[in-house]
Amino acid sequence: MPYAPQPRLHQLGEADAAFIYSDSEHANSNVSLLHIYDQSTAPNGVVRFKQILTHIASRLHLLPVFRQKILRVPLDLDYPYWAEDENFDIEYHVRHIALPKPGDWRQFCIQASRIHARALDLQRPLWEMYVIEGLDSFLDLPPGSFAVLLKVHHAAVDVAHESQITTLLHDLSPNPPPAPPAPPWFAHAPPSPLTLMWRAGFHAVSFPLRLAGNASDGLGLMALSIKTVAGEFWHRPSDFPAIRFNTVVSPHRVFDTRRFPLDEFKRISRLVRGATVNDVVLAVCAGGLRRYLVLQDELPQDSLLAAAPITLRNSAQGDDSFSWVRVSLHTNERDALRRLKAIRATTSSSTVKAKATRAHGLCDAASHAPALAIAATSKMMRAASARLGDWTPLANCSITHLPGPAAPLYLLGAQLTYLSAIMPIADGMGLVFSVTSYNDMLVISFTGCDEQLPDPEVFAQCLRDSFQEYRALLPAPATAARATRKTAQPTQTT
Repeated sequence: MPYAPQPRLHQLGEADAAFIYSDSEHANSNVSLLHIYDQSTAPNGVVRFKQILTHIASRLHLLPVFRQKILRVPLDLDYPYWAEDENFDIEYHVRHIALPKPGDWRQFCIQASRIHARALDLQRPLWEMYVIEGLDSFLDLPPGSFAVLLKVHHAAVDVAHESQITTLLHDLSPNPPPAPPAPPWFAHAPPSPLTLMWRAGFHAVSFPLRLAGNASDGLGLMALSIKTVAGEFWHRPSDFPAIRFNTVVSPHRVFDTRRFPLDEFKRISRLVRGATVNDVVLAVCAGGLRRYLVLQDELPQDSLLAAAPITLRNSAQGDDSFSWVRVSLHTNERDALRRLKAIRATTSSSTVKAKATRAHGLCDAASHAPALAIAATSKMMRAASARLGDWTPLANCSITHLPGPAAPLYLLGAQLTYLSAIMPIADGMGLVFSVTSYNDMLVISFTGCDEQLPDPEVFAQCLRDSFQEYRALLPAPATAARATRKTAQPTQTT
């Protein structure tokens, strides 16, 4: 009978362990969630740092991994474990800073990038939170707005299902009912190195039995899913062009973002029959990437590829889900509308759908596939670069989808007005787009290496210009309204 782990101690799976093992001096698997709040909606119009600290402490039981640290097995003979931190100190993890004056958006992006790039302490729970004030020069923000940056290691939290983090931070009302007292918490002592070695030996001996007997519940499924996902990314076409973002990255990051009305993405999707909002996102990112490379005189003749989500229709439940696959961005197409049509044809093709469905059925590909592929190959690519001076990247970039809530959220009464994310990058994949949706707004952000992308504000403007190019194709409101009324009229019979 398999060994039953002690309470409050559990082992990382293969995918999460890969994120831990892939961390290096210049690339780590940190994910940073960015929130900006309007504190005028809070009681008395003020939210104080001490209130936030108390609020987080009262909800840590909702996400136990926030009080657990990594426990490595001696000699790395087995995957690490999550063990409770006997020296947990919430004031180490929740910090208070302010931007220097004038406190503009560029300063905020630089500060957020620096925080994100710093490695987390593997001897402590793998998260840090920064309450950032001094956002006085932000456009379109009420006075007194503040930000919360939550940095988490990808091994700790599945950010594609970040409802647990949302629950930890927020309420659905500015005046929620009083929460029940948090349950008492006392850390359990971690197992000894000898116990961990015994577990590793048991797992090694029992692995063939578990693989053959119950692959769906053991390591067999994860191994199979990783092979499937990795196979999709490693079997790359021979004409895959490499660009500046497919080289070795530096330890420093850049980040910027642009926010758009979600309704306008829906309107743009109607320009092409069957197109989805996700297709428009791909087209806008492709247009922005194309514009930037044209400015650098570096646009390849062949289309660039992205590790990107495509929409899968769930016939059983009647809703949509996402899965990852490598798709062409059709950056070799100059015309924006034709590019959107080509992307729609690509994402709706039976071959792409079959690959995405296969990956979606084997593992949670919507959350792990691109990051796992980056993590699993980063060190390999650095070694290959040192030996051979050349290697083929996994894709030119990746595009991550983080769907957020449609209703307003509140932190101690302060309304959340902005939600975005800074994602991990690694050697060979130095550009990642993160797409977040919240309260009828859609935010496209990008994370890059400062040496590969020294002018992030230019890249951000290229994204904005790409969106405006599609927006200009929309019919005027009066024309659209007449077309809608004409379509809605019943057919006359004689």
